[in-house]
Amino acid sequence: MVMGEAMRVAGLGCRKGVAAGEVLAALDACAAALRPPAVQALAAAASKAGEPGILAAAGLLGLPLIPVDRAALRRASPRCMTHSAASLAATGTPSLAEAAALAAAGEGSRLIAPRIARGNVTCAIAQAGDET
Repeated sequence: MVMGEAMRVAGLGCRKGVAAGEVLAALDACAAALRPPAVQALAAAASKAGEPGILAAAGLLGLPLIPVDRAALRRASPRCMTHSAASLAATGTPSLAEAAALAAAGEGSRLIAPRIARGNVTCAIAQAGDET
């Protein structure tokens, strides 16, 4: 991370059994419009953080994977920009990817790339602090 650069966290949601390639493709699509396109960490609901595809993607990228508990996801939910009825029914959050990114990036974080879906993976990016 460059000095003065705000931390960016990519939140991920997925169906069971996704491959690392699917996770990487969703992350690439989500970060494509960002300058720079880099993130410093990945985040997922604690229930998804053990998915082999997510673990493999974090390993391939050399990034930490932050598991986010249900309480933190719910606290972040009001700041979600997109709303999926399926996500709300399954997880109690309108966007698991957005809530995970916001929760992991911390208080005062904001979404800079709302949820996108690629195949069986959703991705959103939140930024902590101010961008300089």
